[in-house]
Amino acid sequence: MTRDLLGRHRQVLPDWLALYYDEPIEITHGEGRYVWDAEGRKYLDFFGGILTTMTAHALPEVTKAVSDQAGRILHSSTLYLNRPMVDLAERIAQLSGIPDARVFFTTSGTEANDTALLLATTYRRSNTVLAMRNSYHGRSFSTVGITGNRGWSPTSLSPLQTLYVHGGVRGRGPFAGLGDEEFIAACVEDLRDLLGHTRPPAALIAEPVQGVGGFTAPPDGLYAAFREVLHERGILWIADEVQTGWGRTGEHFWGWQAHGRNGPPDIVTFAKGIGNGMSVGGVIARAEIMNCLDANSISTFGGTQITMAAGLANLTYLLEHDLQGNARRVGGLLIERLRAVGAQVPAVREVRGRGLMIGVELARPGTDEADPEAAAAVLEAARAGGLLIGKGGGHSTSALRIAPPMSLTVAEAEEGAAILEDALRSIQ
Repeated sequence: MTRDLLGRHRQVLPDWLALYYDEPIEITHGEGRYVWDAEGRKYLDFFGGILTTMTAHALPEVTKAVSDQAGRILHSSTLYLNRPMVDLAERIAQLSGIPDARVFFTTSGTEANDTALLLATTYRRSNTVLAMRNSYHGRSFSTVGITGNRGWSPTSLSPLQTLYVHGGVRGRGPFAGLGDEEFIAACVEDLRDLLGHTRPPAALIAEPVQGVGGFTAPPDGLYAAFREVLHERGILWIADEVQTGWGRTGEHFWGWQAHGRNGPPDIVTFAKGIGNGMSVGGVIARAEIMNCLDANSISTFGGTQITMAAGLANLTYLLEHDLQGNARRVGGLLIERLRAVGAQVPAVREVRGRGLMIGVELARPGTDEADPEAAAAVLEAARAGGLLIGKGGGHSTSALRIAPPMSLTVAEAEEGAAILEDALRSIQ
C-alpha cells in the first residue's frame, strides 16, 4: 500500500520535494504525542510536522473549535468582517510586546516573511536586506533570496540585495573560539564594518534560533547589540519567530526576548505552531510600519474563519496549561539526558538548544567535520525504534532536530531519549 503511494507520488510531484527515510511512511492519524502510519506502526513524534503540532495531535479543544466553525462557515476572505480573525489578532497583538501593534494573517511562514520584506523595503525605500549566515526564511522567490543556507537556496536570482552577517552559529566560523562577550563584540564590529560599505539596508531579518540551520543560536544579547547599531541608522529589525514563537524555547514566550534589552523588534513573523497543523502565519508590526503600503491589498485565505478558530483555541490551551513552563521543565530534563548520552558517543559533536527545541550535531569522531551520513543513519534507526525526529544544519545536514509537541510528559521524554540513545549508539 505504502509502496504504491510512493510510486504515485513520484509520478505527479516534483523530484525536489523532500521525503524522509529510505522507505517513506504515510502518517494516517495521531493522538497526543504519538502518530501511526498506514501499516499500523506507532511512533513517538519528536518533530511535530516540522514544529507545527505545537500542543498535541487531535487536541480535543482544537478539533471541536474546527468542527464547530466548519458547521457555520469556512471562509469569506478579508473583504468582509471576520470575528475569529479579530479575536485572534487582539490576543496576538497583546502578547507581542510591540506597541500599537497591527497583525496581518497569512497562510504560511514563507508568506509571512514575504510580507515582512514588503513592509520593510517599502517603509525604508531600500531593497537591501541583512540576513544571517546559515539562515532559512522560506521557499518563495524573495525568501529564498535571503536564505543563508545553500542547501535550501536553489537560485542566486532575487529581487533583493542580500548581505550576510556573522553571528547565527556560535560553534563554527572565524569567531567560534572567542568567549561570549568577545564573540558578540566581534560580530557587532563586523556588522558596523559591513554597513560602512553599502547603501543603508531596509532591515535585518534573523531567527532567534536557526531552525533549518540545526537549532543553532548566538549568545543571549547578540541581537540586542545589533539593534543598537541598526537603530543608529534607522534600519528595522525583523524577528523570524516561525519556529521559536509561543514559548517553545521555555525561558521566553518569544525567542527575541533573549535579546530584548532594547525593546521588541519592529516586525515579528510567526506561523507553524499557532495553528497546530492548520495553515496559519502572520506578521506583527507597529502601526506606522504595517500601514505604510499605499496600494490596496487583501488575503484570500489568510485569516480564514476555520484557521482562526483553530489558532484561537490552540493559543488558549497553550496559555491556560502553561505549555511554555512545561517546555522549560521537560525540555531541560531532556537536553541534560541527551548531553549525558552525547558524552559517551564520539560522533556527537554538540547537544544544544532551549526548551523543546534541541539540536544534536554529529561529526566524524575526532574532527569537526560534519557527518551527514551518520545523521541519516540515526534518523533511520530512530524511526525503526519508534521515534520520529528531524534533521538540518548549515555546512551539511548533520544535525538532528528534536521538537516534540509542548505538552510532552517526563515519561515520554525519557522514552524518546532511550530510543535516540540506542539509535546514536548503533552508528558507532
